[in-house]
Amino acid sequence: MPKADAEPFWQAKRLDQMTEAEWESLCDGCGRCCLHKLRDEDTGALSYTNVACRLLDTKSCQCSNYAHRRDFVPDCMSLTAQMIAELDWLPPSCAYRRLAEGRGLAPWHPLITGDKTSPQAAGVSVAGRVISEEHAGDLAYHLVDWPQRNVPHRGRRR
Repeated sequence: MPKADAEPFWQAKRLDQMTEAEWESLCDGCGRCCLHKLRDEDTGALSYTNVACRLLDTKSCQCSNYAHRRDFVPDCMSLTAQMIAELDWLPPSCAYRRLAEGRGLAPWHPLITGDKTSPQAAGVSVAGRVISEEHAGDLAYHLVDWPQRNVPHRGRRR
């Protein structure tokens, strides 16, 4: 049995040392990575939309078929520790990115609060702020900048 004062795994291990269960538990369930993004072909500039993958439940921020998501969304990615530094689209609030950058988990992270709805309560999730790709139409009409911000959302939802 671990000591009560032992460091949490996310402080004691590097990302590449974590078990699959530890790795999966780092996902805060904000849903920002499930948003469609657009990249300018000429400049490489990245833009976020408020359009979510069709498998994302836009209220709970949970994937409706996580285990088989790639069967329905072939370009859905499985993050690895080696990929984190290369991915410029991970939001600054992302636990994987934060740990890779040495910033630790955010105070609202479910591993800190013990509550899986804490990202929603803190205003960092996509819940209530996005639409499904099934209803979106042209992504260019849905550009937003809030997914690129680190601070919790306050005020207007769009």
